[in-house]
Amino acid sequence: MKAYRNSPIFKKSQEIFETIERIIELFPEDNEHLEYMKSQLRSDSMLIQAKLAGAFAVKLYDQKMENATLIRKAARDLMVSYHSLDMYGFKDVQYYLLVREQIEEFRLLFVDWVAGFNPKHFITDEWGLFNPPGIGPDYEQRSDELNFFDEDDEYDDD
Repeated sequence: MKAYRNSPIFKKSQEIFETIERIIELFPEDNEHLEYMKSQLRSDSMLIQAKLAGAFAVKLYDQKMENATLIRKAARDLMVSYHSLDMYGFKDVQYYLLVREQIEEFRLLFVDWVAGFNPKHFITDEWGLFNPPGIGPDYEQRSDELNFFDEDDEYDDD
């Protein structure tokens, strides 16, 4: 189950986390805004990793997409944090450009990763948000469509 740790996307998320950890060590402790930002940056970088692990652990399309959505939001929040750091007077803000480069590399891996989700492995999302393309919230799912679990099949990303 921990094979996801060897995936390129998880390795890139770890790189982002480690870079953020190094950068927030440079924040002055007397700046209340930067102290809040420290917590936010750490939280977003950890959320990406947790949701990656969650998406790798499930087979259902809707659950994978839900995790992917939260990953995307956290990554985008990290991307725009540069402006907040600059506004709050972080004197070494130029180092955060490394994080932005890493997030762009992560985004490219993310696009390929999501494209690999199997849209046939789904249970209808009655909210309509995470259904595969062409499946509406009131789709009547047939029982043969639910037979996509194989006893020998570990939760993987096929």
